[in-house]
Amino acid sequence: MPTTFCLINQKGGCGKSSTCFHLAGAFAAQGANVLLLDMDPQGSLSQGFLGSSIVESLESDQTLAMLFDEARFFAKRDQILRPTQFEGITLCPANQLLSPFNAPEPEKTGMLQYAIREFVAEQSGFDIVLIDCPPNLYRCSWTAMVAADQVLIPVPPEDFGTQGLRAVHQCVEQVRSLNPNLQDLKHLVTRSDCRLLVHRMYEQKLRDMYGKTVMETVIPEASAFKVALTRRRPVQFHDSKSKAAKLTNCLAREILDRIGKDESTRKVA
Repeated sequence: MPTTFCLINQKGGCGKSSTCFHLAGAFAAQGANVLLLDMDPQGSLSQGFLGSSIVESLESDQTLAMLFDEARFFAKRDQILRPTQFEGITLCPANQLLSPFNAPEPEKTGMLQYAIREFVAEQSGFDIVLIDCPPNLYRCSWTAMVAADQVLIPVPPEDFGTQGLRAVHQCVEQVRSLNPNLQDLKHLVTRSDCRLLVHRMYEQKLRDMYGKTVMETVIPEASAFKVALTRRRPVQFHDSKSKAAKLTNCLAREILDRIGKDESTRKVA
């Protein structure tokens, strides 16, 4: 079984999609087979790999929306798996057709709460599953956490970035009634500028509050990430020698170390 991570924060602009995009490249470069699930109706992660025109043209049964559509319950679900141009990275895309299914009060949606967990359980040959969640705690985020082994919260080191963390923590505790295997939260400092005193202060505040659950690796606000994304290439495949690529590799290795993933998944040190 793969290890499943959901990246979640109800604050937008925290770097959830960007982290999924580039982290998938780092895991793949280190020998892992990665499955990406885009649970955000905005489809930013999907557009990163496929481009906006292709993503917008996808039908419901070509996206994760089909997993929540009871009319398609018996449809062949593997058709939403899309190999990317990068070896080791497979994408399940999303677009606005997912929006009607992202309902509030997700705990009242019955068996649909398990839709993503069941889908992931059907997949074989993957080492890592990364789920990109929307900036809210509705059904898409809830079902992602029900399916997850680990929750990773990208947090910019500033006031607006840290707002809402308590709500995420409370939601995770609620989800544990359905998914008792959900591990402790992990926090990832993103979009950091170490030259700014306020960023250094907020990072230290996060570490003081959440201790070892804050990843040692810090992801900076770096132009290399944005340039690589415009080329539709994870930074590892765009400029493997850049600082951004090296830090993303460090993050991937730290995650593997923390979850005790077998060294056989790592072809690149």
